[in-house]
Amino acid sequence: MTDRPLTLMAVHAHPDDEATGTGGILARYAAEGIRTVLVTCTDGGCGDGPGGVKPGDPGHDPAAVASMRRRELEASCEVLKISDLEMLDYADSGMIGWPSNDAPGSFWQTPVEEGAARLAELMRHYRPDVVVTYDENGFYGHPDHIQAHRITMAALEMTALTPKVYWTTMPRSMMRRFGETMREFQEDMPEPDPAEAAAMAEIGLPDDEITTWVDATAFSGQKFDALAAHASQGENIFFLRMGKERFAEFMGMETFVRVKDATGAAVPENDLFAGLR
Repeated sequence: MTDRPLTLMAVHAHPDDEATGTGGILARYAAEGIRTVLVTCTDGGCGDGPGGVKPGDPGHDPAAVASMRRRELEASCEVLKISDLEMLDYADSGMIGWPSNDAPGSFWQTPVEEGAARLAELMRHYRPDVVVTYDENGFYGHPDHIQAHRITMAALEMTALTPKVYWTTMPRSMMRRFGETMREFQEDMPEPDPAEAAAMAEIGLPDDEITTWVDATAFSGQKFDALAAHASQGENIFFLRMGKERFAEFMGMETFVRVKDATGAAVPENDLFAGLR
């Protein structure tokens, strides 16, 4: 036994990612006395600027956007009661195919070994019992999400630590509901072309392949408020249009695939810390 608190480390790509997929667990486990550590890999400089100005458009200043998004991230962490925020501060690479993907210093162009070495130092410092990040496709193919996955898995190999490791996911049944709900709130939303629809259908996993279902409904209000803290990106955060009640119904359950475990805890499980307490 040790006096060291149980610790959760979530490794995310951008400011606001912490709230979308893991806001519920971060708030829930903080309330249970678990130390929650958020590692944000990029500065978010490819987000929207003031007034919704887009990257590459006149008036978009990545440095100013990054500064604004850092303040929003700190506000989100306060809402979620995150114990420790660590920022790697790589330049945001933007969406697949953007020129920023190729920019020197962007996260996507950073050697995996370099990012992993920095993350491994943080892991040795915090000694997480549970680590959460994205799957090998970054859930939906975003370059920075993929890179966050790569450096996390490489960092784990660099340490002697044996935390439970999880990748975020979403059940396919929920993805179908998500599509229906988007159309409900965006009546003028065009039907996706067949290739787009096929790609969407491959996001997430069949329900029976999900190992871990964590009910964080009681913390969905905090999760909503954490997303709302990222006000500059509100145009891109569809979930804020739902209102808190619908949001709780849709976003209260957070789901994961367990990929590393030394506890022998049975799956499916309803607690990331099953076998640890």
